[in-house]
Amino acid sequence: MASSKALRAAGLIIFRRVPQIQYLLLQTSYGQHHWTPPKGHMDPGESDIETALRETQEEAGLTAEHLNIMENFKKVLEYNVRGKPKTVIYWLAEMRNNDTPVVLSDEHQKFEWLGLEDACTYSGYRDMQEALRDADTFLNSPNT
Repeated sequence: MASSKALRAAGLIIFRRVPQIQYLLLQTSYGQHHWTPPKGHMDPGESDIETALRETQEEAGLTAEHLNIMENFKKVLEYNVRGKPKTVIYWLAEMRNNDTPVVLSDEHQKFEWLGLEDACTYSGYRDMQEALRDADTFLNSPNT
């Protein structure tokens, strides 16, 4: 019997301050060439944050040493993909050094550092736009 368990993925909303906040989006090299932060499906035995870090390293060449992970910001997106429920968990991560190069895998053909409005336009999906807006609100709050 097929499992009805939801697909689960995790990733990082990566940003830098130059001095304004810019978000890293990657353009897929397959399908509709949509733009998304680095993310991917969990491997057996991985935690959500381990998945997010592994996928970010695989897709963008960025490791935990390149990033400050903000574990106090977590966004959970839930939607259907081909009729199956999918859950994607994102954390926020700041580049430690803005000169660190992004190195794409074969899964992506292009990347951009974008301000909030452009990032929302590129992402196209309402739930991803909300996640980016929530991240921006969080980063611009006096306590961050």
